[in-house]
Amino acid sequence: MSNLSVACPHCAQSLPVEYADRLIYDLICPHCMQPFCLFVRRQKFEVLFELGTEALLAGYAREAVSSFAAALERCFEFYVRAYALEQAAGQGLSLEEAQAHLDATWRLVDRQSERQTGMLALAYLLREGRPPEFLRPQALGSEFRNAVIHRGALPRRDEVEDYAAQVFGIIDRLLSELGSATLQVQALDELEFSRHFAALPPGTPAVTQEHPGLFRARMHGRFQTENDGTPEFLHGPLPATKVSGTAAQDAARAAFEAPLNRTPAEIFRAALSDYRAVHTEPDSDL
Repeated sequence: MSNLSVACPHCAQSLPVEYADRLIYDLICPHCMQPFCLFVRRQKFEVLFELGTEALLAGYAREAVSSFAAALERCFEFYVRAYALEQAAGQGLSLEEAQAHLDATWRLVDRQSERQTGMLALAYLLREGRPPEFLRPQALGSEFRNAVIHRGALPRRDEVEDYAAQVFGIIDRLLSELGSATLQVQALDELEFSRHFAALPPGTPAVTQEHPGLFRARMHGRFQTENDGTPEFLHGPLPATKVSGTAAQDAARAAFEAPLNRTPAEIFRAALSDYRAVHTEPDSDL
């Protein structure tokens, strides 16, 4: 997860790309020395949650907690942005105008997590018409989080799994309730991709990459049917969403589909179990 893997559209050789705090990567293939651009369709909370999952599976339970906690905070931001953009669309504002207003407002709270949580609480009340009871400290797992991150507690793996399931449940709920409003935030990403693509030197290809997963399925309201693992090469307008990685997508689909009455926490634990089974090598004979 610390690296992306992408196939060069010129020579088809695979190259690692270090994950950074952005969605657009201007690259030069080390094999053929040709330039191309990579667009990553993924929200930050998705990346952080998967980093936490991988840390947990690798045995770094304490480090996983900080990633799960950060994923929750960034999902709160995602909800606020989706709600604000949804309201702006209803008022006839363009995406550019709405983004400018939203960015200016978010800068007032971007270093103060308590105020960001307050914005989420108000946005949730106005949109859903009920108080966000999931923001109670017990529901958030705040005591556990603070003990680990601020007081240096060393958690057991099962405690971290419980906390991760708690976080997963809240994120899954917010995405479910947002429904198609999640597309408002993703539309901003696509707008940024289009601008960047238009400014590339003539003939420079671009690759879009979207990783499958439980949150991605929830945001789309369905699972993608194209899953051949082949990245999409661009020489024109950005295409429709496409996913890659059949194993992860199949695990996510299986976790969601059977049984239908699973809770979000059970969905997460099933996916974690499936991922562990796939990625754990059998013990060698002594």
